[in-house]
Amino acid sequence: MIKGRVVTPDRVTPGRVTVVDDRIAAVEAGDPGDGHWIVPGFVDLHNHGGGGHAFTAGHTDAAGRAAEFHLRHGTTTLLASLVSGPYQQTMAAIAGLAPLVDSGGLAGVHLEGPYLSPARCGAHDPAYLRHPSDAELTALVGACRGAVRMVTLAPELPGAPAAIRLLADRGVVAAVGHTDASYAETRAAVAAGARVATHRGNAMPPVNQREPGPVLALLETPDVVCEVIADGVHLHERVLAFITRVAGPDRVALITDATAAAGMPDGAYDLGGRPVVVAGGVARLAASGCGPGALAGSALTMDAALRGALAAGVSMVDAVTMATTTPARVLGLDGQVGALSVGLQADLVVLDGELRVLRVMRAGRWVAP
Repeated sequence: MIKGRVVTPDRVTPGRVTVVDDRIAAVEAGDPGDGHWIVPGFVDLHNHGGGGHAFTAGHTDAAGRAAEFHLRHGTTTLLASLVSGPYQQTMAAIAGLAPLVDSGGLAGVHLEGPYLSPARCGAHDPAYLRHPSDAELTALVGACRGAVRMVTLAPELPGAPAAIRLLADRGVVAAVGHTDASYAETRAAVAAGARVATHRGNAMPPVNQREPGPVLALLETPDVVCEVIADGVHLHERVLAFITRVAGPDRVALITDATAAAGMPDGAYDLGGRPVVVAGGVARLAASGCGPGALAGSALTMDAALRGALAAGVSMVDAVTMATTTPARVLGLDGQVGALSVGLQADLVVLDGELRVLRVMRAGRWVAP
């Protein structure tokens, strides 16, 4: 039995959560005990690494350590994100991550590229960007017993609409990102089956009075979940609050876009073979084909993202929904994780009064700290 201020999908209730085996058996009002917050385990859709370790190379041991680092910060469900690279390198990385997917340490793999716009490449190496190929994409999403759960691509590229339909037909989440698409091209991508906006507002053209572009198209579409990075750098807090107010918490997912630098001191790091410099907790490329100093992921953790959303004025219930329930639904896991509800897997995080992680439970077992 865990006592505290329990955050359920619709309210904060002083009370307790009872766990039997690996399931939530009861959520009841009552004595809040020491008043700690009890929230569901965080679900991160977009993460390249942490604690000095990366997912991007697909090294199984390093990837396991990165997942363990984020578990200590409350992330109990995690997609490992890969940046754009050559086909064989990406296949090898998927194979290296597959054992962690099979064991439940990862919920799957997210391919952020290589089908991205050269004009909006961000931290991706433009040398590896290419148009979607049905044959290549079929091989990638079919590799290692379907370890790939999400693919980010730019919908304006030749072959992109067909690629989005292919992903949707195979149950893989198609995400729009790193794109220079028009409003009409973005809406066509949604009609083809795209359901996520990758770090919405970043690596996209801004809204223009005569061409609203992907930012508005993705925000106004009821079927699309918008990823947001609540680190105060990728999005101004008023923009984050605006997105949440317009779309609603059921359509906004907090992500980290974390790199190996998460939880580490400022210094030199690497993202998919590209040199990254972290200064003041902000990760930027040392040099880029898209211009020096491009943002290169983040040093964020999901507990910090929750605090960032609250600092922007988002309510506790809504911020927790954005960190748990909404991203779980994106992955089709909303009947298993993502909420403190009877019958769901007992994934939960105990936070102190300053919303720092005290304890983490996954599948009914205390696993961190």
